[in-house]
Amino acid sequence: MKKLILFLLFVPLWSFSQNDLLAEIDSTTTKDNITAAFKGLKIVNLESTKLAAKGDLYFIVAHRFGSVKDGFEGFFGLDNANTQLKFVYGLTDYLTISGARSELAYDFSTKYTFFHQKTAGFPISIVGFSSLAINNTLKESLYPKLTFDDRLTFVQQLLISRKFSEKLSLEIAPTVFHENFVDNPQQDNTQYALGLGGRYKLSKRWSLNIDYAAHMNRASNSIYKNPLSIGFDLDTGGHVFQMHFTSSQGIHEAGFLGQTTGDWTKGDVFFGFNLLRVF
Repeated sequence: MKKLILFLLFVPLWSFSQNDLLAEIDSTTTKDNITAAFKGLKIVNLESTKLAAKGDLYFIVAHRFGSVKDGFEGFFGLDNANTQLKFVYGLTDYLTISGARSELAYDFSTKYTFFHQKTAGFPISIVGFSSLAINNTLKESLYPKLTFDDRLTFVQQLLISRKFSEKLSLEIAPTVFHENFVDNPQQDNTQYALGLGGRYKLSKRWSLNIDYAAHMNRASNSIYKNPLSIGFDLDTGGHVFQMHFTSSQGIHEAGFLGQTTGDWTKGDVFFGFNLLRVF
């Protein structure tokens, strides 16, 4: 199983080219490709079908404060925060690589374009996403037989989006992820999820973003929940600033897909932001 997942994770993939400049965020190319269904590389937590353009280097600071339900005792979430620092580079117009580190995990990924949505022709964009996470939270003091392999989680997603109009874009993301170590004996190591996301343009610079992931084979006794995130994108011309509330403090895929603890119905949500700067 591990060899199969590794094969799927890093197989070279074919694609068509994509232009990705902030100046072209809501335009179409001369080749009739629909560009920028989403402004950010992520919708909120869920990866979008946007890639970095060839030669572009992104520096991303993603931050999730503690739960707002803690009130003044937790300084309304300012305590117990999680921050991820991430570099994303466009190797080509159709292949993006990234590396990130947070308090919870190291995370390395690739994103690659299969097909572009066209103004007259192919109706959707299809992008692949693969990631490898190294869990920082597992302690050898608690698990004396812990090995490095136990820390690994593999994620494979197919991102399928459609830009319906200048205002509305939607995405669906069938996902499989494999955790080499799970702390619940009833939980399968290989797990499945279905991500859903969308963007609605409110003005030239503002948009409303929502994403959600339904875990398909979570153990019945699991403490974890499906992540729901709601927020806004602000395009300042030089960078995109994303502000949101989310039920997941985990930022990497394995964290929010499989280990979300927040609950909107109980006010257990986290305020956060993603700040993207392109060079």
